[in-house]
Amino acid sequence: MAAREGLQARSFEKAASAFADAVGGPISADSLARITEGFGQKVVDLRSEEVAAAGLVAQRGESPDAERLAEVAPIREQANISTDGAMMLVRDEGWKEVKLTVISAVEVRSASERVGPERVGEARPSRRTGDPLVKLSDHSYQAGLWDAETLGQYQYAEGLRRGLGQVTKLSAVSDAALWIGRVTSLNYPAAVQIIDWGHAAQRLYGVGKAVFGEGTAKSKAWVDSRLDELWTGKVGAVVESLSTLDLARDSYPAEVQQAAGYFRNNQDRMHYDEYRALGYPIGSGSAESAANTVVHDRLKRPGRGWTRPNSQAMLAALSELQSDRFQDSWQTTLLTAA
Repeated sequence: MAAREGLQARSFEKAASAFADAVGGPISADSLARITEGFGQKVVDLRSEEVAAAGLVAQRGESPDAERLAEVAPIREQANISTDGAMMLVRDEGWKEVKLTVISAVEVRSASERVGPERVGEARPSRRTGDPLVKLSDHSYQAGLWDAETLGQYQYAEGLRRGLGQVTKLSAVSDAALWIGRVTSLNYPAAVQIIDWGHAAQRLYGVGKAVFGEGTAKSKAWVDSRLDELWTGKVGAVVESLSTLDLARDSYPAEVQQAAGYFRNNQDRMHYDEYRALGYPIGSGSAESAANTVVHDRLKRPGRGWTRPNSQAMLAALSELQSDRFQDSWQTTLLTAA
């Protein structure tokens, strides 16, 4: 219970107070920190061993179906991987990027189940009207202060735990960062890689604001037309329209200057009409949510300087907590320590 409080509370001081209230006995913040971070370090050690086992070259006589890692909440039908980065302050190092990946089960329901309140003043119907309802659930996470290749190893191991080798459909929705595409392609070459719709749309909003003015009717009309083209799979038309604009001005931000190349280079991962028809997710909200729940909510707070070892321990423990595996991991690490 102490470790769980240490992961959920806003600080170890608040966790110690909550723990004392619950059990009727005092505990210092330092003691609670040692328990929480100690658990996290055991998770770090355990996951490191599993990553090493997952990456071993096939042994003579080993069956292709042999399980390198025990499955935990395996996904049997459709799954999605989303990967991202989140910043945190590391003592004596400054701001560093936490690389994280989330694996989710995907459920596709009939468009008739897409219900919700009408938006007041909406000038046009939602683009999603008529699309299947795609829901992501049963998320599991891996996060650490890793380079891209190390993240890839942990992503692969987590995929083994979730049974991604046996799913019927697999997508990978993320932003266009080159390192994300590289490690995901290496681990899951059959995954349908998709550029997050929100990131692509934001590029167009940025161009509209820079070229036509923020909040102007001309900007809105131009952006809406490009979004309609993108939504229906006409990425080439978006690239052509961008190419007619003078986006190289020094006064424009880099994302605006590079917009035409962004869409041109990612056309193969922007077939949104096909993805929607096939019931694939097109948003990476699960990764953005993970950045908050696994990293920011607990580790990105003023007044607390996390060392690298403590950061890694907390990230490992928080990954287990948010994956709903805390109790099993606690029992496993106790047995391992014994």
